[in-house]
Amino acid sequence: MKIALIGYGKMGKTIEKIALERGHEIVSIIDIDNREDFGSEAFKSADVAIEFTAPAVAFDNCMKAMDAGVKVVSGSTGWFQQHEAEMRSRCENEGKTLFWSSNFSLGVAIFSAVNRYLAKIMNGFDNYSVQMEETHHIHKLDAPSGTAITLAEGIIANIDRKERWIMGDLTNPDGSVTKGNAPQANELKIDAIRRDEVPGIHSITYNSEADTITITHDAHNRSGFALGAVIAAEYAKEHSGMLGMKDLINF
Repeated sequence: MKIALIGYGKMGKTIEKIALERGHEIVSIIDIDNREDFGSEAFKSADVAIEFTAPAVAFDNCMKAMDAGVKVVSGSTGWFQQHEAEMRSRCENEGKTLFWSSNFSLGVAIFSAVNRYLAKIMNGFDNYSVQMEETHHIHKLDAPSGTAITLAEGIIANIDRKERWIMGDLTNPDGSVTKGNAPQANELKIDAIRRDEVPGIHSITYNSEADTITITHDAHNRSGFALGAVIAAEYAKEHSGMLGMKDLINF
């Protein structure tokens, strides 16, 4: 398969390594200094473009890739909710393909399934409060993380007493804390921590007077995300439309 990379930071380089190990070819690499290459023949020859950049440019990157006739796998967070309707319209009405996920880790996909199942159980036990904490590296620009939002949506869909999530406290890289709003009874609070080079930790806690139940996913490095993104690209090459991890892994 011919792959174009959009974004060539630590994640882009890890994706490149894994893609080559799986026998794929990198035909184009677009980063901040050569965005004009979206119009190049090399980029247009790609079967799929894998996009990991920043919230401010991710939407435009996906649009440019679609305009070039290239299918897109995007793992950038902090932009999709705002532009989902437009992306879905292009996929449904123009035959474009976008595989978007807040997290491509296969472990996180399993964790998400456990999260939804646990939430269904806890729907019947309103003596437990629930909250979430996510920790990421200091370079991450959005908070809470896209993965945390997806996990929160899984809880809200299964616990009747929770209607929406809110941003809680943000612990900044210098250790200072930006206080969030105190949650109402129908709100799920997500606290965020930005520390060192942490790839990603997500913890969901149910607390009662009697005990505490916590489930945690702790990523050791970026390789799990990168492998999932390449597997998603392999899937997107053979499928079309608006795609996500639920299409790739159905449990």
